[in-house]
Amino acid sequence: MQAFPRSTTSRCRKRKKKSLGGLSSRTAIIGAIERVRAVAFAAARFSMKGDSMTEMIPLEEAQALVLANVAPLSTEVVEVLDAVGRVSAADLASDIDIAPFAHSAMDGFAVHAAELESASEDEPVELEVIAEIGAGEVYDGPIEAGQCVRIMTGAPVPDAADAVVKYEIVGVVSGDGKPGSRVSFTAPTKLRNNIREAGEEAHAGEVIVHTGEVITSAGVGFLAGCGVLQVPVYRRPKVAIAATGSELIDPSEVPSAGKIRNSNSLAIAACAKAAGCIPTILPIVEDTYEALEKTVLDAVETYDFVVTTGGAANGDFDFIKPVVEGTGELLMTTVNMRPGKAQTFGLVKGKPVFGLPGNPAAAYCGFEMIVRQALRKMQGYSHFNRPVVRARLSQDTKKKDPRRIFLRATLTKDDEGYLVTPAQNQSSGLFGPIQRSNCMAIMPEGLESRAAGSMIDCVLLDVSEEVLI
Repeated sequence: MQAFPRSTTSRCRKRKKKSLGGLSSRTAIIGAIERVRAVAFAAARFSMKGDSMTEMIPLEEAQALVLANVAPLSTEVVEVLDAVGRVSAADLASDIDIAPFAHSAMDGFAVHAAELESASEDEPVELEVIAEIGAGEVYDGPIEAGQCVRIMTGAPVPDAADAVVKYEIVGVVSGDGKPGSRVSFTAPTKLRNNIREAGEEAHAGEVIVHTGEVITSAGVGFLAGCGVLQVPVYRRPKVAIAATGSELIDPSEVPSAGKIRNSNSLAIAACAKAAGCIPTILPIVEDTYEALEKTVLDAVETYDFVVTTGGAANGDFDFIKPVVEGTGELLMTTVNMRPGKAQTFGLVKGKPVFGLPGNPAAAYCGFEMIVRQALRKMQGYSHFNRPVVRARLSQDTKKKDPRRIFLRATLTKDDEGYLVTPAQNQSSGLFGPIQRSNCMAIMPEGLESRAAGSMIDCVLLDVSEEVLI
């Protein structure tokens, strides 16, 4: 096994060109400028440390750095049903007016509104029912004075009528209310009452979904009604996930002495899937530089984003930093957060490679706070932060670490607002408290402890970034 120094070399090295294929030239230029600025800022920061990448950077700077080094992927065309939750990569237009004709909003009688101007309880107006129109049927005959047409919901309103009176408020004088009957009206009606006009929702050729819009379930119906059955969307990132550690075994096996099940790969794959990606779990990587180097180099040939877990610190068997630096460009190593201080990010052959810590909670927090944002940008999304709410602490909470701490916690609501209760066990080695939590309560940088009743920010888990609270 080859030994490598713990400190890394400067980031101020010759940069490899990164393809921004699929974007317009303007977008490519803007993205390149953002990327250069972010990397230059980070390089300047670390150059003050004598070529050592040991200074923790703020979370916001880490997020900006990673976002600046990814771009929306190429597009693909999918069936409209498969477009739900995805981002439209083009303006989509209706092929017809929606609705294509004026139609009745309810079951009732199509009338001349002017004929009912004098209608009242004392002096009702009686009309003869001359026809009936069901949904899918058309009546194009005349409606003379003293006449009306029975009409069903969704049926085209005859050109000779200008209002619809709902069935429930019309009295039947003779017959059964169908053609040949006489019906009475005891109140006036407004012009165009209960009529849904042609083109009310969209006109032929009008853009109904714009580039960058997230297509919802209702949007699928809207598009289908407008004749848009195939939708161009940004491609889902293919994400390779590799857990490092000679102590790891497959979850299907029972651990022997010194071994543990590889739960990180499945958890991060689930996170990637929840973010809209296509995850692939690679074989467990043993704790050698050569094994990890081969895994990373092979992965960047096939996948859009590579995530590793474990080996992100500075131990004798931690190799993700030297591998990224030795095969590409190392851009980040530590972030001012807990859990998850050791966060490695760089580019290998132009592909983003992110090394998460091995501790489960640290890996999860690193993915949710940084990696998820990048994967969303690659899919064309424009919102990157989960919703945050202010909540009262339910208990005194001490703070002995100056880093920003993300407490796994449960948020409830009472008459005074939101109340947050941190999990009793905050070990970074546990998934269980996260499973039982619905938020991460944030203890800001510094050593200030918080008393019960103090207000703090809470990041909502499993709530879409598009939601405003």
